[in-house]
Amino acid sequence: MSQQPKLFGTDGIRGRANTYPMTGEVIFEVGRALAMAFRLQPGEQECRVLIGKDTRRSGYMLEDALASGLCSMGVNVLQVGPMPTPGLAFLTADMRCAAGAMISASHNSFEDNGVKFFSRDGFKLPDEIEQKIESLMLSEELNSHRPVGADIGRAQRIDDASGRYIVFLKKSFPKELSLDGLRVVVDCANGAAYKVAPTVLRELGADVIPLGTSPNGTNINEECGALHPELMAASVKQYRADAGIALDGDADRLIMADESGQIIDGDRLIALCALELKAAGRLAKNQVVATVMSNLGFELAMKKAGIGVKRVAVGDRYVVEAMRQEGLNLGGEQSGHIVFLDHNTTGDGMLSALQVLASMRRTGRKLSDLADVMESLPQVTKAVRVREKPPIEDLAEVRSAIQEVETELKGKGRILVRYSGTEPVIRVMLEGEDQQQIDTLAEEVCAVIRGVIGEG
Repeated sequence: MSQQPKLFGTDGIRGRANTYPMTGEVIFEVGRALAMAFRLQPGEQECRVLIGKDTRRSGYMLEDALASGLCSMGVNVLQVGPMPTPGLAFLTADMRCAAGAMISASHNSFEDNGVKFFSRDGFKLPDEIEQKIESLMLSEELNSHRPVGADIGRAQRIDDASGRYIVFLKKSFPKELSLDGLRVVVDCANGAAYKVAPTVLRELGADVIPLGTSPNGTNINEECGALHPELMAASVKQYRADAGIALDGDADRLIMADESGQIIDGDRLIALCALELKAAGRLAKNQVVATVMSNLGFELAMKKAGIGVKRVAVGDRYVVEAMRQEGLNLGGEQSGHIVFLDHNTTGDGMLSALQVLASMRRTGRKLSDLADVMESLPQVTKAVRVREKPPIEDLAEVRSAIQEVETELKGKGRILVRYSGTEPVIRVMLEGEDQQQIDTLAEEVCAVIRGVIGEG
């Protein structure tokens, strides 16, 4: 393994299931290294690690491999089965585990899988711990610790884990409110929230129209959920619902639709929640965290409301890091990762949806009215699959194409070109005054990229 490339990306380890690094053999070794990195702390009687997963077929293989690696190093494993990523984060802290592991490729197609880790406090592992895990895998240190007999770890399934998370979500919704009389469409993307999300909404009193609740191991994110909210939006109109909720495969993203079927992205949801929190005097330091992908219209709306915006790199882990450093309680991404740090430690699709629904009940206003908080500038984002990821600054043709776009925009727009941290993809985002112009310019840049590093 000494010559293998770096394992961890911006959101754990991810790749095509049953190919490096998402093979049973590699994940077994990851489990051993994770165990060594989280050896017993002073005063602890046992080291426990929680494992959850989404609904991908390959989850069975990788869950058992990870559990086996952990047990082989003397760690006891608690397996909770299908569980939203934010639920796994909550349970890791709530059950006092040394760490949590979520087997999921989030919004990727079912052929992919991944694993991301959480510390005992429910936050994602810091870079130094991920680096330590990789270093251990490349060293001989793991072989010096092979427990035998009763010191080998054991694994057990926890049957009530979903119930604990459901109670947690319901507690995030104001006690004095209910969803009685509200009709809600919820699209679970045939993913990890297929049981949890409809149950929470029903128990709070909503009339629920569930979509994407029949996972078969291969249909996760397939033409449904937060990546394809059109199905949810159309169902809102069909069933005359008051709101629609679309989650992704591991339910850490949220996209909504108002009563007319108009889709509401993460920028607009964060904006309406920021205004609600500010009005209630609960928006920490009157500031929110967003990423470089957030629409300029979001920043302008926040400025008008007297709310500061701190921009960070793309990735909910960077959003959370900035929130913790600055002492802020709201942040997120245009893609639908929204973090309410007063409630949970990571993006939580259902928790975020409940905060929006609570605003509807508290104010008596329709979602279309609440979401009318910003005017989005014309924006386009295109993706190109790539065979490699050399530094963009080393690609002379690509840099030249970017400079030509900047000249064309004449300071009345912007272009952002970046690699995905979870897929073999480069993304090209443009904002400007004219939609047709930026569509054309984005495609021109993509054409250059395809000729230089495009896949196939």
